[in-house]
Amino acid sequence: MTHPLTRPFAALVLAASLASPLALPVAHAQGRAVLLPDFTELYEKQGPAVVSIDVTQRARRGPQTPELSEDDPFYDFFRRFGPIPRRGTPRDQEAQSTGSGFIVGSDGYIVTNAHVVDGADEVKVRLSDRREFVAKVVGTDKRTDVALLRIEAKDLPKVTVGDPDKLKVGEWVVAIGKPFGLENTMTAGIVSAKGRDLPQENLVPFIQTDVAINPGNSGGPLFNLKGEVVGINSMIYSRTGGYMGLAFAIPIDVAMNTVNQLKDKGRVTRGRIGVTIQEVSKEAAEAFGLKSPTGALVNSVEKGGPAEKGGVEAGDIILKADGRDVKSSNDLPRIITALRPGQQVKLVVWRKGSQRETTVTVAELREEPAQAQRRSAPVPKEKAKPNRMGLVLSDLTDEQKKEADVKSGVLVEDVTNGVRGNVQPGDVILEVVSKGATTEAKSAAQVNELLGKLEKGSAVTLRLKRGDNQFYATVRLLNGEP
Repeated sequence: MTHPLTRPFAALVLAASLASPLALPVAHAQGRAVLLPDFTELYEKQGPAVVSIDVTQRARRGPQTPELSEDDPFYDFFRRFGPIPRRGTPRDQEAQSTGSGFIVGSDGYIVTNAHVVDGADEVKVRLSDRREFVAKVVGTDKRTDVALLRIEAKDLPKVTVGDPDKLKVGEWVVAIGKPFGLENTMTAGIVSAKGRDLPQENLVPFIQTDVAINPGNSGGPLFNLKGEVVGINSMIYSRTGGYMGLAFAIPIDVAMNTVNQLKDKGRVTRGRIGVTIQEVSKEAAEAFGLKSPTGALVNSVEKGGPAEKGGVEAGDIILKADGRDVKSSNDLPRIITALRPGQQVKLVVWRKGSQRETTVTVAELREEPAQAQRRSAPVPKEKAKPNRMGLVLSDLTDEQKKEADVKSGVLVEDVTNGVRGNVQPGDVILEVVSKGATTEAKSAAQVNELLGKLEKGSAVTLRLKRGDNQFYATVRLLNGEP
């Protein structure tokens, strides 16, 4: 009787042989024959520092899936692609799983993914020389998905940590791990993209590769051709649960910042400045007078928080933080959370058509508060005609101002001409921004008069209040008159 793994394994071997760079013909560049990389020396030198991790849990858990609806295009994105589960016996109801890791300290410190050891009752580490150890979980950090383990061993081979900032798209990279339980497996590919933003993962600028990564690779190292670790293999995009050419690794500098804190303090502290932000769209950049859509637009500033004390205001666009460019809104939390509480950070902001600098003292990031209950939208008495934005506006009554907790503002009664820049009925317009100028919204007539003076097709950004949240929405004017 043929073993059930025979055919899949044979198919796997065939696929691997076809995908191997060494099996490809010699490439040619500018008339010269160029051989593809030989990874044998890298494997021999770095392979001993890669370990297999076996996890035992008393209760079986289902696979981790994204907190997204089935209709979401990222529903098939496996947030974490391992470890690969193994069946437990009905008698003891134990569940076993496997993952990968790598040695960062010759005295027994090992790095892996936090989700590999999440909920573990026992963690065993197997070295390349077949020695096995029971590992202690020094600490984990779910925000970066990094865990630090320790085994009682000395003089262990360890990896060399590289600089992921020096990685280039198109550069060869190599993974070593335990896919599907197959220890010390090497796969190769290239860097497909850098600084990749993924759903619900705003603290990690992922390295995207096309390296063959599968369940069980979780927590294993990603090497450059110098044999330096540049990332931790953490996620894949897959509709099947297996490799589909899209793999994502945590940059090693992000991981080692977490590791060092876990080693020193047993926990991770992060910085905060007390602002809510959003992306700067092309239309918003035009309205605020920026040449290009860049930076992080400040929606609101925490009262009494670090940013307010440092002079940051709602409507500012943060262009630089700690000397680093803020190219998108996702860059800012990555920069700020990497800073120590109490550290001063210099911000460059765009305000009313010009740049200015301010200094903020970083506070410690707290757990995110539960979402406040949304207030019911005030009910207008009488509807007016739509303005040039396709919005029907009315003045707020004193009662409506009290309910919305605003001193002034204009109520959006209705939205015509389809969706208009994420504006919804019940929103309260606080400010109107156009051509770099910001105007407080005091009445519907005032707002409509302001819009009537603008050229058709102009981008107008509205500062809105919806429930307890404030944000900006940009709308282009319609051709018609109010």
